[in-house]
Amino acid sequence: MSDSLLAKKYVDEIYIPAGLIVLGTAILKREFLHYAVLVAIALGAIKFIRTQPKKVLKPDAFQEFELKEKTIISHNVAIYRFALPNPSDILGLPIGQHISIGAHLPQPDGTTKEIVRSYTPVSGDHQPGYFDLLIKSYPTGNISKHMAGLAVGQTIRVKGPKGAFVYTPNMVRHFGMIAGGTGITPMLQVIRAIVRGRKAGDITQVDLIFANVTKEDILLKEDLDALTKEDNGIRVHYVLDKPPADWQGGVGYVTGDMITKWLPKPAEDVKLLLCGPPPMVSGLKKTAEALGFKKARPVSKLEDQIFAF
Repeated sequence: MSDSLLAKKYVDEIYIPAGLIVLGTAILKREFLHYAVLVAIALGAIKFIRTQPKKVLKPDAFQEFELKEKTIISHNVAIYRFALPNPSDILGLPIGQHISIGAHLPQPDGTTKEIVRSYTPVSGDHQPGYFDLLIKSYPTGNISKHMAGLAVGQTIRVKGPKGAFVYTPNMVRHFGMIAGGTGITPMLQVIRAIVRGRKAGDITQVDLIFANVTKEDILLKEDLDALTKEDNGIRVHYVLDKPPADWQGGVGYVTGDMITKWLPKPAEDVKLLLCGPPPMVSGLKKTAEALGFKKARPVSKLEDQIFAF
């Protein structure tokens, strides 16, 4: 994230104070003017350095971040906003990567065990000062249940970045994406980066199949629909297992026919991204291979044609 050197914050916090130092000295003690210029430059440089975004993530050490806000989406889904140490700080999370959240949780046998789970923020480094996590809590979940019980002011332990996928503009001509439930978060992260990069020349096309059980389960639908309306290079195809009577989208599980109809055909400049429940991802790998995509590895690497988050 970089600002123009003519940005208002630099004018207000650096140029004007420096100018006042030099102007005041020129009026009152002209013989000290060259010293005033040096002092103004030094103070301006210090201020400039302090206003630059600082990446706070550490890959090998957990750090604590305080919950500032909790937005309830449904009975078991919420967006949790965590504050970074300073308003100009950023996580420093490359597009396509995720963070690890760790917590020491009580076990049925009375002991305590550290549980670690991975999550992809729905915010990005273009939004300094905080990060947002969309989390669906499950009765049998470990970290998700722990998160649901967090109160504003409490903290979580985070480290990262993690993951083998890093998005770079125009890395492929066309992404096919299939997401199930909260598996939408890494897809949304990549899509938003593509849309933000349009002015700089990113021409990547995206077709996303987003599968859920019911219409009410579709997470971030307003955000996705807004992106497709804003950018005709982004298309979202919704699939429901239990659709309402007036449903116009796909029905049932994601099939080979749906992939053929909505997603790009296998090609060297095409990549298929998958994220969702493990059984779903495993089945989709086999389906995609049968359609001509290169065989997926058990653990995906960046160069793979089929990449599972």
